[in-house]
Amino acid sequence: MRFRAKIVDLACLNHFSRIINTIAKLAKTCILRLTVCKLYFILSDKVANGGASMWCELSQGNFFDEFQMEGVAAEHNEIYLEFVPENLWRALKTAQSAKAVKIKLTNKHCPCLRVAVELPSLSSSSRVVTHDIPVGVIPRRMWNDFREPSVPDFDVSIYLPVLKTMKSVVERMKNLSNFIVIEANLSGEMNLKIETDLVSVTTHFKDLGNPPWASEDGCQSSAQGRDLESMAEACIDIKKLQQLLAGQQVNPTKALCNIVHKRIIHFILLHEEVSLQYFIPAIA
Repeated sequence: MRFRAKIVDLACLNHFSRIINTIAKLAKTCILRLTVCKLYFILSDKVANGGASMWCELSQGNFFDEFQMEGVAAEHNEIYLEFVPENLWRALKTAQSAKAVKIKLTNKHCPCLRVAVELPSLSSSSRVVTHDIPVGVIPRRMWNDFREPSVPDFDVSIYLPVLKTMKSVVERMKNLSNFIVIEANLSGEMNLKIETDLVSVTTHFKDLGNPPWASEDGCQSSAQGRDLESMAEACIDIKKLQQLLAGQQVNPTKALCNIVHKRIIHFILLHEEVSLQYFIPAIA
């Protein structure tokens, strides 16, 4: 099992660092799945236990100048590692003006991702700062626990408002309640609501637009044949939503939300070469 990669382009490095920062805000620990073409960052707090889950996917070719990996076996050419994203982000933070960053899977005293940051120096010799990030190697028999979550059969799919706006609304609401209701319909309307014994606050968004899911890939969602005005809603933990919005270092080109009435909210954020899915279960 081997893995090594190198980033030379500074813009790619900073972009990669921002993605890791986003993930660090969503997950204390997560799974890094490495394949020949892609990297996946996976958080699967069991939704049944009220935990959120995340699936972030990026193509290695858009970030790395060199990328080599050999998986656990020829027919299972993948590697699954468990690690703390915050540690990787801290290592990358020291690399903001680096000449190159190399990442390598090593096993000195325990399995580690070694991040070697080559810094520019005035003399001919270069300075290299290395960070060893401990990782756990996930055995093959457990890989099935980290498959891509299936997109639920949603009642409403809607484009999100500008995330900065949404973030400032949610931050104000967070001071008033631990829970938030997101409701939306197929006429491009979405409301964020909190209700407590003392106060009831609703923010309305309209003309957001609804993605043309059903027509595009024939995917039968329960949205078909649904009354365009009727709202689907779910009440979720406001902190989980705030984490998602606060962590957005990457401004997505497309952001949408699927609601399964009273069951789950599924966010999809797309940015050129990165896709992030985040599932927040409803609170009964």
